[in-house]
Amino acid sequence: MVLQAIKYSRGSLEILDQLRLPHEEIFVQIRNPQDGWNAIKSMQVRGAPAIAIVAALSLAVCLSAPEYPRHDSSYASVADFLSLSLKYLVTSRPTAVNLLDAAKKLERVTRDAQMQSGSTDASVVDAYVDAAEAMLVNDVKDNESIGRCGADWIQQYCGREGSLGKLSVLTHCNTGSLATAGFGTALGVVRSLNARGALRKAFYTETRPYNQGARLTGFELIHDGIDAELITDSMAAALFSLSKESDNIACVVVGADRVAANGDTANKIGTYSLAILAKWHGIKFLVAAPRTTIDLNTRSGADIKIEQRSMQEVTTLKGPQITRASDASLSYGSAVEIGTAAAQSKAWNPSFDVTPAALIDGIITEKGVVEQGGDGAFHFDSLFDSGLKARAININGVTESEKSWQKILEMKADDIPSWDKWLVDNAQSTISL
Repeated sequence: MVLQAIKYSRGSLEILDQLRLPHEEIFVQIRNPQDGWNAIKSMQVRGAPAIAIVAALSLAVCLSAPEYPRHDSSYASVADFLSLSLKYLVTSRPTAVNLLDAAKKLERVTRDAQMQSGSTDASVVDAYVDAAEAMLVNDVKDNESIGRCGADWIQQYCGREGSLGKLSVLTHCNTGSLATAGFGTALGVVRSLNARGALRKAFYTETRPYNQGARLTGFELIHDGIDAELITDSMAAALFSLSKESDNIACVVVGADRVAANGDTANKIGTYSLAILAKWHGIKFLVAAPRTTIDLNTRSGADIKIEQRSMQEVTTLKGPQITRASDASLSYGSAVEIGTAAAQSKAWNPSFDVTPAALIDGIITEKGVVEQGGDGAFHFDSLFDSGLKARAININGVTESEKSWQKILEMKADDIPSWDKWLVDNAQSTISL
């Protein structure tokens, strides 16, 4: 059974606290956008698709509660209240395009519902909640399709003779059920290969400095009973050099937080290094992500804002205290934080890096795999209908609505107040934010 990290029913949302994994499985209740914002910012939930789903549902559960703060005379309409709340949620993780995409779609849903003849506050709220719930269901379906498409492509183009027809892959960070509504993107591809009996072994990186690979991907692979081995980030080159043939390492498959219109991809720090190493060793490098991660409004990786995180994530480690018994068995105590760097060390800690499109062999989506073009870039026209493409920003004619979203993305984390204060401060300026 695939791990379930998001538990939702109308009026109730719980998430598996990823800060407590892999040693404790604790679910945290999310009651409103403030809880959702805090969970995303603190990385209790992470992974671009999961962030979008939790943000959307954090507002949905608030709306379903009898005591939710219904709009009053401060707001022109309930749609304005919803728009303000969505913009607030986007400030929790500006790099993750799925969150921005979901917020824009939900804002359009509420505006359209408001324009319907005979609309009421209740009908607008119902439209929002229905749309947010549909995102949860559709994400799982999309991930399963990504898994199938990726496994098909890898078996066709990456397999080599030997190893009884089985192949190995390397993945980075966490892209499974913990990073999505379920099944996963890159880890969903691994799951699909394993289900077909085509997987020899899954290698996964530690993923410093937050150790999402060691803590979370390891947790999922062990949960599913998939044969896997952990490596530190600095071991990838040696792994490719020494084990490419013996373990039939066919590809690297990673997720994405944002894919620019030309294919440049922002993902967890360390992804760029793996792409360079894969190219040198003749190993395919693949990105697995839903179409919502492809940002047609961002021309290239140079336009992607990279989030800077706390230095303490680099200079310290957190985990449970371990006691080793005489029989070598381990018991885990309460969590402790230890220093790993010299006192007063400074650290640079970008959360993401950008892998140039020229280093990527294919981008796996729920609609199929897009391969690199002859010009070294990716062309995504076949993935989107004309309506979606038309919503890409024309640099010479940006709408007022798009300008307001752009202002949100440019805000500094330290300038973001609480949700309640955000609503009060911006009640009269939903468009001019």
